Amino acid sequence: MLLSLALVFLIGMTLGSLFEKLKLPSLLGMIVTGMILGPYALRLLNPSLLGISTELRQVALIIILTRAGLNLDIQDLKKVGRPAVLMCFIPASCEIAAMMIFAPLFLGITRLEAAIMGTVVAAVSPAVVVPRMLKLIETGYGTKKSIPQIIMAGASVDDVYVIVLFTAFTGLAGGKAITPSDFLTIPTSIVFGLSGGTAAGMLLSSIFKRIHLRDSAKVLLILSISFLLVTAEHQIKGNIGFSGLLAVMALGAVLRQKKYELSRRLSLKFSKLWVAAEVLLFVLVGATVNIQYALKAGLMAVILIFCVIVFRMAGVFLCLLKTPLNKKERIFTAFAYMPKATVQAAIGGLPLAMGLSCGDIVLTVAVLSILVTAPLGAFLIDRTYKILLEKN
Repeated sequence: MLLSLALVFLIGMTLGSLFEKLKLPSLLGMIVTGMILGPYALRLLNPSLLGISTELRQVALIIILTRAGLNLDIQDLKKVGRPAVLMCFIPASCEIAAMMIFAPLFLGITRLEAAIMGTVVAAVSPAVVVPRMLKLIETGYGTKKSIPQIIMAGASVDDVYVIVLFTAFTGLAGGKAITPSDFLTIPTSIVFGLSGGTAAGMLLSSIFKRIHLRDSAKVLLILSISFLLVTAEHQIKGNIGFSGLLAVMALGAVLRQKKYELSRRLSLKFSKLWVAAEVLLFVLVGATVNIQYALKAGLMAVILIFCVIVFRMAGVFLCLLKTPLNKKERIFTAFAYMPKATVQAAIGGLPLAMGLSCGDIVLTVAVLSILVTAPLGAFLIDRTYKILLEKN
């Protein structure tokens, strides 16, 4: 495993830097590294590393979402209110609806299979979006109208909404009837996730006030609590949900509100952790990409992905009606809500593993959506934010 980790970091960082010099997102170089080293190409990654790939990717997500929370001003979110809430589900709903319209026409699958495909593809990737929004907050772009904060908050809840729909549709394909109570998971995941994260943040704030700890020790304590929150998500069964990643973000936001100076110092610590976590995350995402699936998908699958992206962007514009954002800012927000990676890598293969007839084509389109939207979305964010957003 040590050799595999060495290859991941050395080649991932090298290709990431090379792609940056070519004016392309560094994450594309990292994804390519994973594809080259992974089980579908050179097979240089140790199976034991691939066996814990999901957990390692989750650790990386926890790091970036904790950092996001430490930079998220609750007052800013209260000011924008409505659009932040709508961004949690309207763009994804528009994309799923578009998939149900176009996928049967382009790929010859049923509406239900298209709905499953839509829920796999519709989730935005916090791992791609959040670091870029943090950069905007740090440099002051779009912060006057809380644009990065709206995008970060929406991206974290968007995944909860889509995964609940995915579970419902795959259950229906497997012969299980859908009841209204199945959708209780969406509001309960959000409410209990926010409540759990807030309680954890208050507890940590009280501990830090009474007990003197080094900042490094505080980082370890925050990470440990975050791991417990995410574990709780997987332990809770039935129609009552709990969003661990949303709880992690809420924890950071409460610490920022209660201990602002501490939150700034801790954010710097987490940004240093992200340097390593980012490489690990995107290389391991790349390792899940089956190149053969991507190659056999054909042109129609690529056209399908661009069609549903257009509907997703229309959903973003719908969310931003009657807001103070101007045309350029709305276009940027639509670009920022485009990238997909982590959720597609996590659930893209599940329909195939469940034995569903659409499993093969769903996995193929999921793989293509990563290869198309992650680099394209990251590129558009990185190249347009100075043009489309005002600096505060």
